Amino acid sequence: MRVSDFHFDLPEELIAQVPPAIRGSSRMLVLDRGQREYRDNFFRNLPEMLQPGDVLVLNDSRVIPARLYATRARSAATQTSSPSPSGRIEVLLTQQLAENEWTALVRPGRKVQPGERLLFAAAGESVPLLEAEVVAAAEFGERTLRFAPNPEFRAILDRIGHMPLPPYIHRDDTPEDRDRYQTVFSHESGSAAAPTAGLHFTPEILDQLRARGIQVETITLHVGLGTFQPVRAEQVEDIHLHSEHYTLPARTAEAINAALREKRRVLAAGTTTTRTLEHCAQIAAVDGFEPHGGLRLHAHSGETSIFIHPGYQFRVVSGLLTNFHLPESTLLMLVSAFAGREFVLNAYRHAVRERYRFFSYGDCMLLL
Repeated sequence: MRVSDFHFDLPEELIAQVPPAIRGSSRMLVLDRGQREYRDNFFRNLPEMLQPGDVLVLNDSRVIPARLYATRARSAATQTSSPSPSGRIEVLLTQQLAENEWTALVRPGRKVQPGERLLFAAAGESVPLLEAEVVAAAEFGERTLRFAPNPEFRAILDRIGHMPLPPYIHRDDTPEDRDRYQTVFSHESGSAAAPTAGLHFTPEILDQLRARGIQVETITLHVGLGTFQPVRAEQVEDIHLHSEHYTLPARTAEAINAALREKRRVLAAGTTTTRTLEHCAQIAAVDGFEPHGGLRLHAHSGETSIFIHPGYQFRVVSGLLTNFHLPESTLLMLVSAFAGREFVLNAYRHAVRERYRFFSYGDCMLLL
């Protein structure tokens, strides 16, 4: 299967540049996999579309202000922290590796090589608040940074960092993005991008879901480099994703196990949640449990690089809430695996005709 098999034409003006005026007011395209039908609706009606006994799983990862701007220090051999006049370096922290080490995307990457030091100051100030050494380099601007130990690292990051809006949002981040590019249930800091299906939820809608008898649980998957790296392979089978850290809590594992045992639905809010649950199911299957006939998830933390594309057999997720994704993206491939490529692409064409808003700040789909 070719990556180009997942192409669709998207007018530039349909890419949402700002969030909706009111959180939760998005449109929602509902796809019925059994009837092969789709219909227009609104996210606010989600509670009435789910059934008592359903388990809805959310990703509670919290986005960090991961975009920083640095100047290059002179050669490390000079032991000087004087900034060079070579211009601003953009650094996007994508994953924490150790206490002071991070992977990052650096632009322009060709200027920043191992052994160099980067200095980070607040906007309009010259005194650096953070300092990092480049300790390794990979392709396409990926670097490993080792920050000088600083007990105030997180506080400084909150002060000088910018929200890591995706590259298809053609504007600088604003103070409003600190709130709107964050889910209302975010808890565990660590993501370099929002789990965007969760951006639609409000406390009121979550209350309505619980009042209807839907069990709302959480996992954590910290969204990392894979979200920002475009697909460069031509064949789907040649795609490999970067690993991301996740945690499956005991309460969520128990709720899912009970739902599978009792033939109740498990719905994932977002592709990050879907990937986490299906990865955990693979682990359970390797341990000797069969899907829906004794599959038992267990609480744990780990790393996943699972890539779900057409042909994959879902073990846990039977319903999916997700935003509209980029053409030829791995996320569109996941949705196509869940509902069928042609059915999904036809629904996308309908969404384009009906002027749905696309991507992170856009509208959503519910697949049942």
